Amino acid sequence: MTIKKLSIIIPAYNEGNTIHLILDKIKYVNLTNDIQKEIIIVNDCSKDNTEFAITAYQHANPELNIQYFKHEVNKGKGAALHTGISKATGEYLIIQDADLEYDPAEYNDLLKPVITGFADVVYGSRFMGSNPHRILFFWHTIGNRWLTFASNMFSNLNLTDMETCYKLFNTKIIQGIKLTERRFGFEPEVTIKISRIPRIRIYEVGISYYGRTYEEGKKIGWKDGVRAIFCILKYGLFKAR
Repeated sequence: MTIKKLSIIIPAYNEGNTIHLILDKIKYVNLTNDIQKEIIIVNDCSKDNTEFAITAYQHANPELNIQYFKHEVNKGKGAALHTGISKATGEYLIIQDADLEYDPAEYNDLLKPVITGFADVVYGSRFMGSNPHRILFFWHTIGNRWLTFASNMFSNLNLTDMETCYKLFNTKIIQGIKLTERRFGFEPEVTIKISRIPRIRIYEVGISYYGRTYEEGKKIGWKDGVRAIFCILKYGLFKAR
């Protein structure tokens, strides 16, 4: 598969203090086969200096292809991803959180199954491989594994990490799926819906994980876990469109 450009979708909410750090990491990544980078940032109506940090970075790095979009009201991470996905022009796109939990240096690991002609979709798993993983919350880990197990039952996949941020999609395929979840329900919705596409080829590779504590800015909570369960039932059991 020939890929000329990778679209990197970054939903951002109150990440003004750190977004320049993740953009630096993306900047210095050299993608295999001279693949170009398109960085699409969607500011979900942040209340801090996120917009200033992004525009300042754009002016300081004019050589980077950074596309900036802003929601006038806060809609949720899923809604920000919907906006970013709709704007992507690369043959493939990857989701990147604005924090520092995931390492852009591993983009090439996710691209490999695509470039070699095996995959249409690649998930980066925090629960496989020998890469570094920060030790944090026991119950979060149990919750993630349980949600992945429940999702697998309805999608008939054998993923180890459905909730991972790092998801690499064929852009035309993901743009052709109707996605409705506006918050963290995006993960089970997109997983179950993509699994139903005939002859879709889904791969998984091990990635690093540098998790944050709540004091460091982690945003997902127990309510999002409840919503994920609801979405698994909604899109899996009842096959909502």
